[in-house]
Amino acid sequence: MSLQHCKIIDLPKIEDPRGNLTFIEGGIHVPFDIRRVYYLYDVPGGSYRGGHAHKELHQLLIAMSGSFDITLDDGRTKFKYHLNRSYYGLYIPPMTWREIDNFSSGSVCMVLASENFSEGDYYRDYIDFSAAAAGIARG
Repeated sequence: MSLQHCKIIDLPKIEDPRGNLTFIEGGIHVPFDIRRVYYLYDVPGGSYRGGHAHKELHQLLIAMSGSFDITLDDGRTKFKYHLNRSYYGLYIPPMTWREIDNFSSGSVCMVLASENFSEGDYYRDYIDFSAAAAGIARG
């Protein structure tokens, strides 16, 4: 995979004077079936999350409240996204290193994932990730 596969997905937004509604359907609005949902919140100022890549997992990250930055890296190129709207999601395919920072006060990052949690799906060391992304086995 490369950063070309990462993209902002414009989610449906039903506007109503009583309040807006956005919905997400797996396999329709996101390019995978949703197997797990989790969210990050109460992140202390100056902290960051992420710092890993997944071997097989697809994800969609949404700023449900507040804002944050996501830096993506495919082992060759880096690109930073700023998420601050609950009707935009950032699709992250497998083999993409991610770091999330610059959380605003009260921000909530919701993550839709294609699989249940599996520690074996993670690259937690950037050197191991970059070697795998380049197709180099590290011994």
